[in-house]
Amino acid sequence: MRNNSTLKVLIFTRDHTHNPEKLTIYARITVDGKRAEISLKRRTSVNEWDEIRGRVTGFSQKAKTLNSYLDEVYVQLMDTHKQLLSEGKIITAQAIKARFLGQDDHHKTLKELIEYHNTSQILVLKPGTMKNYYSTERYLHKFLEKELRLPDIRLKQLNYRFITDFEQYLRTYKPKRARRTCSNNGAMKHLERLMKMVNLAVKLEWLEKDPFRNYKLNFHKTDRNYLTERELRLIEETTFKGQGYEKVKDVFLFSCYTGLSYIDVKELRTVQLVLGIDGNHWIHTKREKTNEAVKIPLLPKAKTILEKYNNQSQKDVLGKVLPVFSNQKMNSYLKVIVKACGIHKHITFHTARHTFATTVTLSNGVPIETVSKMLGHTKLTTTQIYARVLERKVGEDMQHLIIKMEAKNGTQNKHYLKS
Repeated sequence: MRNNSTLKVLIFTRDHTHNPEKLTIYARITVDGKRAEISLKRRTSVNEWDEIRGRVTGFSQKAKTLNSYLDEVYVQLMDTHKQLLSEGKIITAQAIKARFLGQDDHHKTLKELIEYHNTSQILVLKPGTMKNYYSTERYLHKFLEKELRLPDIRLKQLNYRFITDFEQYLRTYKPKRARRTCSNNGAMKHLERLMKMVNLAVKLEWLEKDPFRNYKLNFHKTDRNYLTERELRLIEETTFKGQGYEKVKDVFLFSCYTGLSYIDVKELRTVQLVLGIDGNHWIHTKREKTNEAVKIPLLPKAKTILEKYNNQSQKDVLGKVLPVFSNQKMNSYLKVIVKACGIHKHITFHTARHTFATTVTLSNGVPIETVSKMLGHTKLTTTQIYARVLERKVGEDMQHLIIKMEAKNGTQNKHYLKS
């Protein structure tokens, strides 16, 4: 790219202390008559400085070392100009100074990227998603401090080795307080978030190459816990003396029969309950997580739960239809509920959503496309996680066919003997 701007680099001194023995050395960059100055953090005296050459005089080791450094600065400034020129950047004195001092986009650091991402996305991403990014940020800070012993790292230093070392750190991290450490999929989620931030750096042209280009995320397939028809019936038929447990049970069952997540049940309001064109009641809402529109016909059991709380005096003034506690409290109560029902599974409130997808809908022949729509999934592949129940249903249906065929064959044999 042709550039007609003029560049001049001058090494000079300036007296700040009115002491002839202490002159501070500067570099002045001039582009098209506009200047930028850089303090080189070196000092000399009036007697040792040659203003014409812009170097110190003499042949002492000290003079040679200082002159060598000044020559290097001059060459680096000229190379910086060349770099900006080759990148097609606008050439200014300030741009050359910023690149030389490592203060431009070319020298952005990992912490600067994280801060930019979290600041720019805080109004775009949901609070729950941002909470996960903050968790990844904490792990990255600990990794830099404990493993690399660095306060920060430049983005251009990120490479395949950094990624794999960070992965290993996540897998072996031992927290001070006893709690669950990162599983394989937990480590992959942190790396996935780092990958998204690095991809943002590439788009912003803070990075030339993506260090993740040769790295592949390796998620393990996991079974999603769900309740069977028998287990669902056990919870329905069990009553609890404590009013709190009864409320948690009802809200959980409502989610089992609607597929709504915890936050969507919590925020459900009366205005979102509408009469559909088929004459039945529907839920019209948007998923808090994805903002995807969701329309769900109310099953009779879900409708019964709503009617139970419809006329209660303590109904929420904001129009919320169900008494929903905090997620932590809901899960704590659920542990007691499933234990009392003799169910030996790890159940959380989110299990209700899996139960709706498997036991309530897919197992009863509802097409997977319809289930995907009601769950508010943006991709059908997400819903296909639950398709394994179809295999179980195929097995059950084939077993019914075997029984039917055996019965038919038995009838034919009897007819043959009579004849």
